[in-house]
Amino acid sequence: MIRKKTFEEMGGLDEKNLKVAFNDVDFCLRLIENGYYNVWTPYAELYHHESLSRGNDAEKGLEKRDPEKYRRIKAENDHMNKKWKRFIKRDPFYNPNLTKRREDFGLRLE
Repeated sequence: MIRKKTFEEMGGLDEKNLKVAFNDVDFCLRLIENGYYNVWTPYAELYHHESLSRGNDAEKGLEKRDPEKYRRIKAENDHMNKKWKRFIKRDPFYNPNLTKRREDFGLRLE
């Protein structure tokens, strides 16, 4: 949850560069950049059916099956990597002893 005033102060979601993916992540990073914090609570229970209506962005063969969707995904990925490189490279909230190579948050062995 966020106050409407703060949402507007941050300029809302980036609908120009991030039409579908990452707009929530970009918004949260802008909040952090401007001195706000994202707070987690174990008492909230939400359901989000990722990509249910539009399909999986990481499907194999998407480039050939749906070139337009592939170009959009690539552009959004490129935008995030360029804009937030410093957070992607070194997330200040991610333990450096954990791996980035797998999604299991296992110990970093490299």
